[in-house]
Amino acid sequence: MNHFLDIHTTDPADLRAMIDTARTLKNARKGLPKGTPDADQPLKNHMVALIFEKPSTRTRVSFDVGVRQMGGQTLVLSGSDMQLGHGETIADTARVLSRYVDMIMIRTFDEAVLHELAEYASVPVINGLTDRTHPCQIMADILTFEEHHGPIKGKKVVWAGDGNNVCASFLHAAGQFGFDLTFTGPANLDPDPEFVGLARQRGSTITIERDPAVAVDGADLVVADTWVSMHDSQSTKERRHNQLRPYQVDETLMSQAKPDALFMHCLPAHRDEEVTTAVMDGPQSVIFDEAENRLHAQKAVMRWCLGK
Repeated sequence: MNHFLDIHTTDPADLRAMIDTARTLKNARKGLPKGTPDADQPLKNHMVALIFEKPSTRTRVSFDVGVRQMGGQTLVLSGSDMQLGHGETIADTARVLSRYVDMIMIRTFDEAVLHELAEYASVPVINGLTDRTHPCQIMADILTFEEHHGPIKGKKVVWAGDGNNVCASFLHAAGQFGFDLTFTGPANLDPDPEFVGLARQRGSTITIERDPAVAVDGADLVVADTWVSMHDSQSTKERRHNQLRPYQVDETLMSQAKPDALFMHCLPAHRDEEVTTAVMDGPQSVIFDEAENRLHAQKAVMRWCLGK
């Protein structure tokens, strides 16, 4: 049994095997109707709990479809359906769920909830997102990049905007997959120094550059994410827009990266805020390949968790 909690706590060889498996699974489905079961059914007779304390589109649909394609069934639970940490300890919830299901995916706020769930569960637990990291998204991003440009090792990735949870998992991936990352954004939104240090310890060049035009020079991949959270107040949203406006990814900024540089965004995007519509719908954008690849990458993660 393996938990998939974060990229930096998973062996690099296992991460590489998951990316390779995801590519194989995706290729095997080319031309098939979406509802066609996979030829291999590793989750047959398996039940997977999908817990959403945070709302979701891509995470919910991709995990649900992935489990079904591999022959399993899903039990989708929201925060309002459960007493997770409210009236019942997380440890007790983990013990109970482990009696009913074969695997748990959780999308939550506090990273401590994820880790306590994994500590006491006797089935694999997958991090579908916390306020601190988002490893499944980055596995899909690595798959997407390599589909278009080959191995990501040695490449330059530029993150523009807020050093948030998705940026944190990109830093984890830099150290594990051997690429370099440049962050460009305001100083008060820099990524966690702990994550920067982890990537540097593993040999990646991590650069903080305030000038976005300088940051994207020589970039193989430019990544942006939403500037605001659905839970932010109006005053917070206005302050963040003012801080981050200079870091919007537009056609001019993309033209200063490599001619074949890709653009990614994990979605949902606020068009013409963190990125212009022209870039989102332009020839360098792979955002919908990226969204699709959540399905294939997460199927590979689930197989790995169950030793399949």
